[in-house]
Amino acid sequence: MPAPKPAPPDDRRSPVGEALAWSTRIMAIGIAMFLPGVVGGWLDDRFGLRFLGPAGFLVGFAASLFWLNGIAVERKD
Repeated sequence: MPAPKPAPPDDRRSPVGEALAWSTRIMAIGIAMFLPGVVGGWLDDRFGLRFLGPAGFLVGFAASLFWLNGIAVERKD
Protein backbone atom coordinates (compact mmCIF):
# COMPACT_ATOMS: atom_id res chain seq x y z
CA MET A 1 0.00 0.00 0.00
CA PRO A 2 1.57 3.35 -1.03
CA ALA A 3 2.14 5.99 1.58
CA PRO A 4 -0.39 8.81 1.51
CA LYS A 5 0.75 12.17 0.19
CA PRO A 6 1.22 14.84 2.83
CA ALA A 7 -1.33 17.61 2.84
CA PRO A 8 -0.17 20.74 0.99
CA PRO A 9 0.96 23.54 3.28
CA ASP A 10 -1.57 26.26 3.88
CA ASP A 11 -0.06 28.99 1.71
CA ARG A 12 -1.67 32.33 2.40
CA ARG A 13 0.61 34.65 0.47
CA SER A 14 -0.83 37.82 -0.91
CA PRO A 15 -1.12 38.15 -4.68
CA VAL A 16 1.74 40.66 -4.62
CA GLY A 17 3.93 38.20 -2.71
CA GLU A 18 3.11 35.46 -5.20
CA ALA A 19 3.94 37.79 -8.11
CA LEU A 20 7.27 38.71 -6.52
CA ALA A 21 8.12 35.04 -5.99
CA TRP A 22 7.39 34.25 -9.65
CA SER A 23 9.32 37.27 -10.92
CA THR A 24 12.31 36.16 -8.84
CA ARG A 25 12.13 32.66 -10.34
CA ILE A 26 11.91 34.04 -13.87
CA MET A 27 14.85 36.40 -13.36
CA ALA A 28 16.97 33.62 -11.85
CA ILE A 29 16.21 31.35 -14.81
CA GLY A 30 17.13 34.14 -17.23
CA ILE A 31 20.43 34.74 -15.45
CA ALA A 32 21.16 31.02 -15.42
CA MET A 33 20.53 30.97 -19.17
CA PHE A 34 22.68 34.01 -19.98
CA LEU A 35 25.59 33.91 -17.53
CA PRO A 36 27.35 30.72 -18.80
CA GLY A 37 27.53 32.21 -22.29
CA VAL A 38 28.99 35.47 -21.00
CA VAL A 39 31.59 33.63 -18.94
CA GLY A 40 32.37 31.42 -21.94
CA GLY A 41 32.80 34.48 -24.15
CA TRP A 42 35.13 36.03 -21.60
CA LEU A 43 37.17 32.83 -21.46
CA ASP A 44 37.27 32.78 -25.27
CA ASP A 45 38.72 36.30 -25.33
CA ARG A 46 41.16 35.57 -22.54
CA PHE A 47 42.57 32.33 -23.96
CA GLY A 48 42.03 32.91 -27.69
CA LEU A 49 39.42 30.18 -28.10
CA ARG A 50 36.25 30.27 -30.15
CA PHE A 51 33.92 27.61 -28.78
CA LEU A 52 33.33 28.33 -25.09
CA GLY A 53 30.90 31.22 -25.63
CA PRO A 54 28.45 29.28 -27.81
CA ALA A 55 28.93 26.18 -25.65
CA GLY A 56 28.13 28.26 -22.57
CA PHE A 57 24.93 29.54 -24.13
CA LEU A 58 23.89 25.97 -25.00
CA VAL A 59 24.64 24.76 -21.48
CA GLY A 60 22.74 27.70 -19.99
CA PHE A 61 19.77 27.05 -22.26
CA ALA A 62 19.71 23.36 -21.32
CA ALA A 63 20.01 24.16 -17.61
CA SER A 64 17.14 26.64 -17.81
CA LEU A 65 14.95 24.07 -19.58
CA PHE A 66 15.62 21.55 -16.81
CA TRP A 67 14.84 24.21 -14.22
CA LEU A 68 11.58 25.15 -15.95
CA ASN A 69 10.64 21.48 -16.19
CA GLY A 70 11.24 21.10 -12.45
CA ILE A 71 8.95 24.05 -11.73
CA ALA A 72 6.27 22.62 -14.01
CA VAL A 73 6.42 19.20 -12.36
CA GLU A 74 6.33 20.83 -8.90
CA ARG A 75 3.23 22.85 -9.82
CA LYS A 76 1.54 19.77 -11.29
CA ASP A 77 1.77 17.74 -8.07
